[in-house]
Amino acid sequence: MRVKKAIQQPKPQPAVETRESLEAQVAAFLNSGGEIQQIAKGISGQSWSAPSRHITIGKK
Repeated sequence: MRVKKAIQQPKPQPAVETRESLEAQVAAFLNSGGEIQQIAKGISGQSWSAPSRHITIGKK
């Protein structure tokens, strides 16, 4: 009788690698002339336009 081995999932990268990668990407962005804008607390990045018009089917 043959026993099947469970397929092992790769372990996620440690948070340290992710943080270091992000820091490197930010540094490269800034070195290439990029600029980081600080947005005030409570401000949304969404642009608001006219409200959508709902279509009602049926009689009032």
